[in-house]
Amino acid sequence: MRVIDLSLPIDEKAMEPFPVKIKKLSHSRGADYLGWSLAVSREKSFLEKLKGSIGYFLGGKKIRRETFPDEEFISEERVTASVHTGTHLDAPYHFGTRCEGKEAKKIEDVPLEWCYGDGVVLDLTHKGAGDSIAQEDVQRALQNISYSLKPFDIVLIYTGADRHWGTREYFFNFPGMSREATAWLVEQGVKIIGIDTLGFDRPFLRMVNDYYATGDAGVLWPSHIYGRDKEYCHIERLANLGEIPEPFGFKVACFPVKIKDVGASWIRAVAII
Repeated sequence: MRVIDLSLPIDEKAMEPFPVKIKKLSHSRGADYLGWSLAVSREKSFLEKLKGSIGYFLGGKKIRRETFPDEEFISEERVTASVHTGTHLDAPYHFGTRCEGKEAKKIEDVPLEWCYGDGVVLDLTHKGAGDSIAQEDVQRALQNISYSLKPFDIVLIYTGADRHWGTREYFFNFPGMSREATAWLVEQGVKIIGIDTLGFDRPFLRMVNDYYATGDAGVLWPSHIYGRDKEYCHIERLANLGEIPEPFGFKVACFPVKIKDVGASWIRAVAII
């Protein structure tokens, strides 16, 4: 068995629409923090906490880094990030409060059965920056690999845009799915569609400029808005789709982190060969 990582990291040094902050407590500082917190955390009033803190620094009953082998306790990191950071799964609730006339599924409601299944890679690397991936493009890509979709296939749209990750180009240099292409895939019984671009639709500025020019609101996030009509999920910011050796005949796992009452969550997407 071979497992191919299809995910980008959550990286505080990477360019992000919403900056990531990772507060790190080292192993040695973790030991000192543990001792201090034990001395003051059980106290309720300010004076009691102050007394406990003074007692910790002056007293003999201490836990500190010297207490542990190699002067190390355990590390601790705290991440502040959008649920749309890195490789993530968008649930129907992200698209709108209602889907198919009922309350839209949030991330904890997404059936786990949807998140593990047969994968299909569709090569759309010929599409350029700002292009719309049409229904005909998707159908032709399937014809090129002689594959017929079945319900619950996990379809991966390969554009190659992940090569720009970490640069400014990643925000602007990619094609996006059209409403018609997305709808056609969902009508085949597909519940999860993934793409290796920053967003599922065309780049933000392309859509906004088209709206300014035409006044047509249908050009704004068409695939996202379609998710109010028919239930599906999509994955944004996949990577390494070109490393999958065959366009089908493999499994995809893309389970989301179970965060309460949100419309998206980070995933560690992998292809299992």
